[in-house]
Parts: sequence; C-alpha cells; structure tokens
Amino acid sequence: MSLAKLNSNLMRLGAASAAMLAPVVAFAQEAAPAAAEAVAAAPVPNKGDTAFMFLCTILVLFMLIPGLALFYGGLVRAKNMLSVLMQCTVIGSAIMLIWVIYGYSFAFGGSESAYFGGFAKLFLSGVTPESTAATFSDAVIPEYIFMLFQMTFAAITPALIVGAFAERIKFSAAVLFCILWVTFVYFPVAHMVWDANGLIFGWGALDFAGGTVVHINAGVAGLIGAIMLGKRTGYGKDMMAPHSMTLTLVGAAMLWVGWFGFNAGSNLEASGGAMLATVNTFIATAAAVVSWCLVETFTRGKASMLGAASGMISGLVAITPAAGIAGPMGAIVMGLLVSPLCYFFVAVVKNKFGYDDTADVFGVHGVGGLFGAIATGVFASASLGGIGYAEGVTMGGQVMTQIYAVVVTLLWCGIGSIILYKLVDLIVGLRVPVEAEREGLDLASHGEAAYHS
Repeated sequence: MSLAKLNSNLMRLGAASAAMLAPVVAFAQEAAPAAAEAVAAAPVPNKGDTAFMFLCTILVLFMLIPGLALFYGGLVRAKNMLSVLMQCTVIGSAIMLIWVIYGYSFAFGGSESAYFGGFAKLFLSGVTPESTAATFSDAVIPEYIFMLFQMTFAAITPALIVGAFAERIKFSAAVLFCILWVTFVYFPVAHMVWDANGLIFGWGALDFAGGTVVHINAGVAGLIGAIMLGKRTGYGKDMMAPHSMTLTLVGAAMLWVGWFGFNAGSNLEASGGAMLATVNTFIATAAAVVSWCLVETFTRGKASMLGAASGMISGLVAITPAAGIAGPMGAIVMGLLVSPLCYFFVAVVKNKFGYDDTADVFGVHGVGGLFGAIATGVFASASLGGIGYAEGVTMGGQVMTQIYAVVVTLLWCGIGSIILYKLVDLIVGLRVPVEAEREGLDLASHGEAAYHS
C-alpha cells in the first residue's frame, strides 16, 4: 500500500470515529454543566457556623448542669440540696435519650400536621453526618448539630419545672412526670412554634428562642404542680430560707453565661442576627438586675442578693423570645419592665393566693415568659429599633398574634399538665411521706447528704 493511500484510509477512519463519538461528546458537553450546577446547588455546611452551633449547644448543657442545678440547689434547704441536683441531672439525661429515640421526630419529623412532627425520624432515621438542616438564610448546618441543639432545649425545660415543687415530690414521680410531659406537652408545642408546618409558626408568631416553648410552658406546669402537690410541711411557720445564696448566685451566673448559647444559637448561624441576640442577652439582663434591686430598695428598704439573682433570671427569660428581634434599646426597656412585674407576682400574688412555688418558677419563668412573648410583638417594630414586621403586618396585628400563641400554649400546657400529674399520682404517687419530708429528701430519697457536720 502506498503512503498516500495509507494516509487516506487513516483520514477516513478518523472521520468515521469522530462521527460515531459526536453524540457522546455532545451529551458530555451538555451533561457537564448540568452536573456542575447540581453540585453547586447542593449547599455545604459552613465550618464556622457548625463550630458556632457546637459551642452554643455545649453552653446550653452548661445551663442545665451545673447552672440550673446549683441555682435551685442553693434556694432549697440544706437537707434537700442533693435531691434537686439529682432531679436536674437524671431528668436531663432521661430526656436526652427520649429525644434521640422519638422526641426529635415528634417535634421536627417533617410531618405536615400543625400539631405533630410525625414518625419519619424515629431513632434518628435518616439523620446522618451528610444530612443537613436549613438555617434562616440560604445556609445549612449539619443535621446532627441542629438535633443536638434542640435536644438541650428539651432537656432543660422540664428540669425548670422541678423548682416549683422542690422539697416534697417523690424522685420517681418527678422523673416520670417530666418524661410524660415532654412527650405530650413540650414536643407538640415545639412543633407548633418552631416547625415550618406548625400551627403557631403558620400564624407568624415570633418566638426567637423559646418564650412560649420553654418558659411559659415550664412556668405553667410548675404552678400547677405546686398547687396539686400542696404546700411544704411547715410552710409559713418553719424557716425555709435558701440555704446558700452563694451557690444560687453561682448557678445564676452560669445560667447567664450559658444563655448566650441559648439565645445566640437560636439564630442557627454565626451572623449579625446572632450578635444582636448576644447584645440583647447582655443588656436586657443587666437592666433587669438593676430594676429588681431598685424595686426592692423602694419597697423593702434594702436590695437583696436573692433579688439580684431573681432579676437576672427574669431579664434572661423576658428577652429570650425577642433576642434576635428587638433592638438593643428595646431590650433595655424589656429588662427594666419585667422585674417589677415578676417581683409583684413573687412578693404579692403568691402570698395572696397561698400557693407554694418553692423557687418561684411561675413568678419568674411563667410571668417573665408571658411578658416577653407579648412584648416581642411591640419591640419587633423597626420604629423602636427592632428588625421589623412581615409585609402588611402592623404592631397591633403582631401583638394579637403573640397573644393567640400565648393562649394556645397556656391551654395546651395547662390541661395536659393537670392530666399528667393526676396520672403520675395514680401510678407512683406524687408526694413523699411527711416523715421523709421532715428528714430531708437527700437522705430519705438518695441515702446521701450534701453536707456533713
């Protein structure tokens, strides 16, 4: 074969190959941009946001143990110190297990129901290191950290209730009630308020970090528990002053530090919204401390450490639903206003009606939560420095929406809690015997003593 003929055959072979490959090349050229676009469309968690949420989650755990445990422990008598520490520790641990088994699914399982998250994520089904949860922008975070952050909220909320009936409830009754309560009260309310399909979320109610879900819920359940268990033996006759205001302040300070995770973390990403929540958590709390001390000075002639600690918690509670919504000046006003209101319920209303709310759970968390939830509708206004309302929403309209959300929470929690206390009383009994109460729950329930003489 001549060289010219060989070249001619090679050229024909190349042309034929090119013709056969042309559809494949064309498909590849069309598919490549589509594949690249698909990869680009799949959001990837930002490592900074993920680290931020990890820190916030650990801070909320710090609120529960040791913060809340020490705060309540200092407020009870020495003979009941360990019982409160045990209740906070064991209740928190039990709820963490329940959360990963079914709680996360019941609250955020993807159901279109307005009241219930569904069963799709039982036992964390579908939750993997690769799955993500959406934030309030176009960003995402790993679903694991979202699940854990919400778990710490679920763990601390029932532990808050403990302070209302401290020093007289059976340990088994406290744990059983809290397990049932999160199942039938907390998880549905969390779904209604924070899930995109939830009833209250759909109304457009504002609850940045848990005014309704955490504080009103816990406060109402605590009040009902205090009434249904009855007063402590010797209440109004025996000395029942807090045994250690030092530990109470230590616990309150830990709560304040941990609350930055609680509020800033509810922004779900390390952005300006988280920083606004941080600013508000500082200054609303500071204003409430000063306000409570001023009220005590005018009414009692002296400002007390118990009052300063109570003001601290009141301010934190009030700003929680508005943390990333109100402006800094609005946060100060909220802090200044909440302390006189809570003080009135703690010092006047409780004595008037005679219920024994040991650590003033309703007076601080319930009343502060009610005030904060409704005031959020006011201080969200852009004219008052807030982030503003949704298009077409007025201040009056938003406040009414907040009131509707509060009413639903009050009814759901109130009715549910009454039923569950009755059920627990039938199963294990609510109250310890009088002899055990006089001896102290540390020894009677746990065989230990916090202090040895």
